[in-house]
Amino acid sequence: MNNGTHAPAQRLLAARHFTILLSSTRRGARLARLLAERQLAEWGAESEPALHVVAELAANAVLHGRVPGRDFRLTLRLDEVGVLRMEVTDARGDRHPRFGDPAGDGEESGRGLLLMEAYADGWGVVDGPGPGCKTVWAEVTPDRGRP
Repeated sequence: MNNGTHAPAQRLLAARHFTILLSSTRRGARLARLLAERQLAEWGAESEPALHVVAELAANAVLHGRVPGRDFRLTLRLDEVGVLRMEVTDARGDRHPRFGDPAGDGEESGRGLLLMEAYADGWGVVDGPGPGCKTVWAEVTPDRGRP
């Protein structure tokens, strides 16, 4: 029976999950972005900010988290309301990004932290899932105004 009132429309999706191991090379980092783009399109959740974040996370895993002979893992999780969580796990648990310490004008590195601040709604680092590993994660909320 309809009483004339309607609950606000909310985009509800089924929770989705994607994970893959990739080589800790520049090619692996490029592939991470391409696979994320394809997966998000398949889910109907295209997001340019999310692709920038995945590219940065993967590049950092290759540049700062590489251990010869060890891969990195890309994980994408899309929850029921469209919040996308991106995770990259690498083999250098001893090397964490430094929060609040972005690059200055003449610095060679550190600009990725500025990208994360611009495109992600939140991000952080957790140890594990295994010994010697770390996972850097970021979340992007749909329909948030971005640069």
